[in-house]
Amino acid sequence: MGGMANQAFAQMDHSAHMGMMDKPNTCQGSGLECANAATPFLTPDGRLYLAWTAGGVVSIAQSIDLGRTFNNPAQVAEHGKSLDAGGDARPQLVVNGQHIVLTYAFFKDKNWNAQINKVLSDDGGNTFSAPVSIVADTSSQRFPSMLQTPDGKIFLSWIDKRIVNASKGTDHELLGGSIAYSFSNDGGVHFSPEKIANQSSCECCRIASATDPRGGLAIAYRAIFPGGIRDHATQFVSEAESSGPIRRISDDGWKTDVCPHQGPSIVISSLGTFHVAWFTLGSKRQGVFYANSHNQGASYSTPSRIGATGQAISRPYLFASGQHIWLVWKQFDGQMSAIYMRESLDDGRTWLKDRQLSQTMGYSDHPLIIGDGQFVYLSWLTRAEGYQLIKIGAVR
Repeated sequence: MGGMANQAFAQMDHSAHMGMMDKPNTCQGSGLECANAATPFLTPDGRLYLAWTAGGVVSIAQSIDLGRTFNNPAQVAEHGKSLDAGGDARPQLVVNGQHIVLTYAFFKDKNWNAQINKVLSDDGGNTFSAPVSIVADTSSQRFPSMLQTPDGKIFLSWIDKRIVNASKGTDHELLGGSIAYSFSNDGGVHFSPEKIANQSSCECCRIASATDPRGGLAIAYRAIFPGGIRDHATQFVSEAESSGPIRRISDDGWKTDVCPHQGPSIVISSLGTFHVAWFTLGSKRQGVFYANSHNQGASYSTPSRIGATGQAISRPYLFASGQHIWLVWKQFDGQMSAIYMRESLDDGRTWLKDRQLSQTMGYSDHPLIIGDGQFVYLSWLTRAEGYQLIKIGAVR
């Protein structure tokens, strides 16, 4: 493939190797029935908030019966075909009491330069503010990832292009994008000046984040290592201090100029163990893999393959409660897409037998896991069956 063809593939398809299972069918409208990506947030009192993208519109709705029915949705932003609506670019959602923070991205031009907006509500979703940019920089920001820390702060990370753009035409031109982040101490009203954790990362893969029991915050992402190798790394970040060292999860040797649009997943157990899962098409291993670290990412266990051989495996996602770890992924056999789960009760030392949770024919979103402090659920959106919230276990 020539240089222009590589660029076109990197910007447009991103995941052709996964076949048709991740390509949405044509569906008109902005309702949940036409959504391509849906992001849940479950509050301790059992109220489910769901944000989704469909028809160029960002919408949000609430459910008091675990997703069986939703109230009238609120359309909080409309960008038409400019909306960045891929599964890795899904809207991000944090709910704290009556306060709701929602972030998403849209394209500002035909060169895939994007802007991340935030939308706020102070009355439980009855009204929402107008969308506004999260940063003043005008280069490009994409793929927001957001979580609420145990002390109530909101952590937001994204792929940022300011450093890469500034390097063009110099002797030290950088590839991809950069990992940027910021914190909010007032529920998303204001964010601290953004920091850069890594100047060179994949420009089109979501960032994963998790809090540490000692108060730290770790991120996992697809970095760009010397030679154009796009393998995964973990790193501690802080509001007050500079970022920690960039620590490679696995030497997969994936040298590529295309965009996989497959970001990693990370959780941290109550013992401080890092659990990570990722997708690679490297020269040393190909598929979806899992590894853990007992020394905050300084070293990782030998990667173990996830999913059945001979099938297309993708979209791993992790959830942790204490030492109880859940891992789900999507498995495609050429006709059906199925969600499988692997579960550990002892911080990843041993795992129960893999089991299938759900399946569908046709388009489906990435599988996600959420919890309300008592139970753990699979969140999965499919075109044929609609939105599903499936109880998969209890918090121990």
